[in-house]
Amino acid sequence: MDLSPPMDLFDILAIVLTLTAGFSYLNYRFIRLPVTIGVMVIALAWSLLLHGIDLLGYHVEALAAGWLESIDFNKTLLHGMLSFLLFAGALHVNLNDLFNQKWTIGSLATIGILLSTVLVGTFTYGVLNLIGIPLSWLTCLVFGALISPTDPIAVLSILKNANAPKSLEVKITGESLFNDGVGVVVFLVLAEVAAGTHEPTAGYVAGLFAQEAVGGIVFGLGLGYLAYWLLKSIDQYQVEVLITLALVTGGYALAGALHLSGPIAVVVAGLMVGNQGRVLAMSEKTREHLDTFWELIDEILNAVLFVLIGLEVLVLTFTGDYLLASVALIPLILLSRLMAIGVPLALLSRVRSFTPGAVWLMTWGGLRGGISVALALSLPAGPDRDVILAMTYVVVVFSIVVQGLTMEKLVKYLIPR
Repeated sequence: MDLSPPMDLFDILAIVLTLTAGFSYLNYRFIRLPVTIGVMVIALAWSLLLHGIDLLGYHVEALAAGWLESIDFNKTLLHGMLSFLLFAGALHVNLNDLFNQKWTIGSLATIGILLSTVLVGTFTYGVLNLIGIPLSWLTCLVFGALISPTDPIAVLSILKNANAPKSLEVKITGESLFNDGVGVVVFLVLAEVAAGTHEPTAGYVAGLFAQEAVGGIVFGLGLGYLAYWLLKSIDQYQVEVLITLALVTGGYALAGALHLSGPIAVVVAGLMVGNQGRVLAMSEKTREHLDTFWELIDEILNAVLFVLIGLEVLVLTFTGDYLLASVALIPLILLSRLMAIGVPLALLSRVRSFTPGAVWLMTWGGLRGGISVALALSLPAGPDRDVILAMTYVVVVFSIVVQGLTMEKLVKYLIPR
């Protein structure tokens, strides 16, 4: 029997989907955790079990790691799954609710991301130098940029189960949709500067940021209007679903080719289709099929993503120093998140009121996820990448498991009913 890792795309897809289906069944049948958290915990346990079996002399971990290395996690997420996940999330966001929170969401997705990047980068530089791991401040800023975007997919269902205020859900959803795009842009800018391909002048950084972010918004508006015009001209749900698929895949790819932010473009286009398109350009039958299709895509891809995060431990390098640095950074990253949320909300509190405990809930509910892992994996191979990957993975697992599983209790404690 040939035990060599299958490199064929269909084989890889078959393994990933089979594991995801199996882990989802085990979670629903026996554990009953929120789906994304449950499948990740089971995948992580599965990885540790394979490692234990390997220590007994049965070399199955290398086989599993070989399969996993056949998957380019960075391309799979950033140039595949992310566009679908962001569009599905934007599709069901009420534009009026988002507009009512525009200053809060805008400040959190810009000032908050930039402040978090600087704080996390500076804390990381200090911790690593104390431990004896030499990393430049600029490289630490790259880590700050990739760990700052939040991925609260798992926590949104918890907020709904806990009957959290609608305004809090809108803030977290809106922030996650836009800070993913802004965070990726900040990461790309810093990674280019750190690689030494350009002089780190303020003009260059500002120009690149404007090209990616502002260009992404304009391009997304154009995509959304084009999709709206096409959807309005027909009434055939199969074709209309295909148009949205083309918008997500073709639009994201074209944005990347034009050096614009694909994530921001897809979010903007999704908001247009989800609001103007669904109301003015679709029949009731089309809306029903479109909603069902994209909800299913969202749930399946999220389950697959969190399974991959759990399995990724098989191909990472961990040392005692890396683990010590990761554990030391967890409270400092939470402190950075607290300040990145607290400063904008404190400034805005002069002109508007917020849900009691909003700062604490948004701090603890700012889960890190697949985007952070994918960005870390996109860095050039070397010692710097190894330590950043290890720290990213530990922070992501902690945020999903510990923060995710305690979020509902925190909501009920801070917002009693």
